[in-house]
Amino acid sequence: MASKKPKTNEYNRPKAAPTGSNVRPSIARASGGRAREQGTDRRGREPRLGNPDSFLDELKADVAAFFEINSQVSFSQQQVLDHFDVGDRKMKLIVHGLVGELTDEGRLSRLPDGTYRANEEVATVQGVVEHVNEKFAYVLPSENRTDREDDIWVSADDMSGAIDGDTVRVIKFSDGGRGRRAGRRQEGKIVQVVSRGRTELVGTIDVWGKYAYLQPDNKRVYGEVYIPGDKIGGAKQDEKVIVRLTKYPEDGTGKDTLEGEVITVLGKAGENNTEMHAILAEFGLPNEFPQGVEADAERIPTQITKADISKRRDFRSITTFTIDPVDAKDFDDALSIEYLENGNYEIGVHIADVTHYVLPGTMLEEEAFKRATSVYLVDRVVPMLPEKLSNGLCSLRPNEDKLTFSAVFELTPDARIVKEWFGRTVIHSDRRFAYEEAQDIMDNGAGDYVEELRLLNDLAKKLRGERFRHGAINFETPEVRFQLDENGVPIAVRPKIRKDAHKLIEEFMLLANKRVAEFVVSLSKSGEHNTMVYRVHEGPDEDKLRILSDFAKRLGYKLNVDDIDHLSRSMNQFMEAIEGRPEENMLQQLAVRTMSKAKYSTEDLGHFGLAFRRYSHFTSPIRRYPDMMAHRLLQHYLDKGASVNAEPVEEQCKHASTREKAAAEAERASIKYKQVEFMSRMDTNQVFDGVISGVTEFGFFVEIPENSCEGLVRMTDLSTDYFEYDRDNYRIIGRRSKKMYTFGDAVQVRVKEANLARRSIDFELVSDSAKRATDADFSFSSNGRSDSRRGGSSSRGAGPKAPGLRESGRSKRKEGAAAPKGENRRGGRGRR
Repeated sequence: MASKKPKTNEYNRPKAAPTGSNVRPSIARASGGRAREQGTDRRGREPRLGNPDSFLDELKADVAAFFEINSQVSFSQQQVLDHFDVGDRKMKLIVHGLVGELTDEGRLSRLPDGTYRANEEVATVQGVVEHVNEKFAYVLPSENRTDREDDIWVSADDMSGAIDGDTVRVIKFSDGGRGRRAGRRQEGKIVQVVSRGRTELVGTIDVWGKYAYLQPDNKRVYGEVYIPGDKIGGAKQDEKVIVRLTKYPEDGTGKDTLEGEVITVLGKAGENNTEMHAILAEFGLPNEFPQGVEADAERIPTQITKADISKRRDFRSITTFTIDPVDAKDFDDALSIEYLENGNYEIGVHIADVTHYVLPGTMLEEEAFKRATSVYLVDRVVPMLPEKLSNGLCSLRPNEDKLTFSAVFELTPDARIVKEWFGRTVIHSDRRFAYEEAQDIMDNGAGDYVEELRLLNDLAKKLRGERFRHGAINFETPEVRFQLDENGVPIAVRPKIRKDAHKLIEEFMLLANKRVAEFVVSLSKSGEHNTMVYRVHEGPDEDKLRILSDFAKRLGYKLNVDDIDHLSRSMNQFMEAIEGRPEENMLQQLAVRTMSKAKYSTEDLGHFGLAFRRYSHFTSPIRRYPDMMAHRLLQHYLDKGASVNAEPVEEQCKHASTREKAAAEAERASIKYKQVEFMSRMDTNQVFDGVISGVTEFGFFVEIPENSCEGLVRMTDLSTDYFEYDRDNYRIIGRRSKKMYTFGDAVQVRVKEANLARRSIDFELVSDSAKRATDADFSFSSNGRSDSRRGGSSSRGAGPKAPGLRESGRSKRKEGAAAPKGENRRGGRGRR
C-alpha cells in the first residue's frame, strides 16, 4: 500500500513559539532575524507583506500578546527585540513605536526603571472557540456567552493550534486595520490555549498499513487525527471508533495534525446501531448504565406499603388518565378530574414521585445527575433512569397504584383558579390514551371519558387564551416523525402535526410548572425568596429583532420591534401573517433565533416566551434532573424547611443546562442522519418541490416542506454563469443571465448526492421561478460578493441565513413559547 503523508491545514502546521509562551511572531517575516534568512516565518510559511496596515496590526498584536501572557514580568525594549529575534534597524524602530502605541493606549504600563509590563486591567479576552469552517472561527467571550455581537472573529492563520471547544485567550486587533471594520465583527488572534475542550473524538478510521487516520464526525474539527500503528487497537478500515487525543498541534512534536489512540471500536460505519452509538459518543452522552447503577435499581422494593399510602392524599377513586405519544413507555404525568357541587372542577396534575425511589447518596442519584436528561434519538431513548424506574416503578401505567407528587387546582368553568394544593399523593390511572386516540374521541364525541376529555380541552383552551393575552408568543416550529423498518432504516418522513390533544396536556403542565414556582416563593420566611430551580428565558436581542424586522419587510411582512412592551402582540401577528406561506418555516426559525436560549437557574428571571413572571420544571422527573431538584426543594419547604444555600443548586443548574444542550445536539444529529439516509434511497430522477431556506456565498439551501429535509444547491452547479452574493438582500444574482435566487423562493430540485459521512445533502436545481435582476440590483456592496467558480463548503455554519442570525452550533431549537420546539410536552421531547 502506498504511503500517505500526514495532511496539513492552515492552522495546524509546524511552528516554533517563543520561549515561555505560544505567541506566533509576525516580526520575523520582515526582520533580519534567522527566520527571514531561511526564507520563511516561524510558522513555516512565506512572508506575507502585501498589506502594510494588516501586517503592522498583526505585529502589534504579537507584541501585546507577549506582554499579556507574561503579565507578571516586566521587559525592557531590548528584551522585547531579543525575544523576537529582531536585528534589522528599521524593524527595531517599528517595534519601539508599537510598544509606545500600546503604552499610550493603556495596554502597557511603563515602570520607573524604564521597563514595560502588561496593564492587568486591559488583559486578553478569555473565551471558547467555535469553529465555523476551514477559514475562520469565533471566540465566544466567557464573560458574555449570550450576546453574540461580542464574539471575536479569528482567521485560521491566527488559531495558534486551537480547535473547536478549546478555552483560549485572544487579543483583539485595534480598530481600523484588522479590528472592527464597518459591518464586520471584532477581529482578533488567539495567543494562548488555556484548556482543551475535547479529549476524545469520534469518527471513521482510515487504515494505512502501519498507521491510520481518523476522519472526525464532528464537522467543527477540521483535518484528520494521526494514529500510530501501535495505537490502532485492532480497528479495521471504515469502522467507527472513539479516539483519545494524545498530542495537539502546539506540543512541539513536529506532527502536522492532532494525534491520538483508538480506545473503542463502535462497529462498521453505516450500520444503524453503530451510527447512533457514534452520535451519542460525539456529544459525550452515555450508551448504557454502569452495572452498579442497574444493581441499585434492582434493589428498590416494588410494593407500595400501607405506610407509604398513609402519608399521602389518596386520589385512587378519582377519574384519572394519561395521554402520551403512541410509542411512549415512560408515563410521567397524569390528569384527574372531579366535578364539585359548587359547579367548579378539581383538576389534578399528578407527576411520578421519582425522588421517593431515587435517594441522595446512591449510585442511582449520581448517575441521574451526571446524565441530567433522557436523550431521544430517532430510533431509541437513552433514559436518565434505568428501565425498572423509567418504564416500571415510576411510569404511571393504567390499572396500577402509583406514588405521585401533585399540583391540584380548583377551577371555575372559565378556568380561573379558586384554590390550589401541592403535595404527595397516590393515584390509580383508569386509562392510557395515545394523543391520536384522545383527539379522535374529542373530534367524534364518542369513546371512553369523552365528557372529561372535552371538558379538559375546553379549560385548556381558556388557559391558553389567557396566556396569550398576557404576552405569550406562539412559535409553531415544525418537527418530523420517521417511520423505520426493522433495521432502523427510514421508509417515510412526515411532519408532526400538533392538535388539541397535545395542547391540552401542554397547558396543564405549564400551569403546574408556573404555580409550583410561585408557591415556593410564597412560602419564603424572610425578605429573600426561597432558593428554587427556575426555567428562565430572558428577553430577545434587540439588534437581531431589527434585522429580522428588516428582512420581513423585504418579503412584504410587517414586524414592529420598536416597542418591546408590545413585541409579543406584533410577533404573534407576524406568525399569523406567514402561516401557510412557503417561507413560513424559515421565518419561524429566524424568529426563534432572535430569542435567548432558555436555561436553568436559581435566579428568578421569568420566562419571556411564555409571559410567566416565574416558571419552573416540575412535570417530567423521569427524564429531567432539574424536575427532581424541584420536587426535593418543594417538599423541603412544605416541611417548613429554611431556604437552602443557592450556590450548589446554581452549579447543578449550570450542569443540567450543559447536558440539555448536548442532548439536543445529539437529537438533531440523529434526525439529520436519518433525513440524509432517507434521501439517499430516493430515485435520482425524482423531483421535489422546495423553498430556498438560506443563501450563502457558495450557494443556497433548499428545504422540502413535505419531509423537512434540507440540502445545498452549489453555485458551481448553477451553469457557467458568474453569480454574486448579495448579503444584504439574502440572494445571489447571475451576471449574464440576471437570474436572482432569493430566500423564500419556490424551486424544484432532485438529489445529486446524499453523503451519510458528512450528514449532508446536495441538490441539483431542476426548475425555478427566478426573477430577473435589473441594473439597480447590481448596486450592492462588493463585500459580500462571490462567484460560481468558488465551491465553498456545505457546512451550514459557513454562511449565515441572514446577517446577525447566523447558525452558531448552538441549539437550533430554542425555547421561547409554548410551541412544539419550545415548551411542548413531548413532540420530539421538547423542553418546556
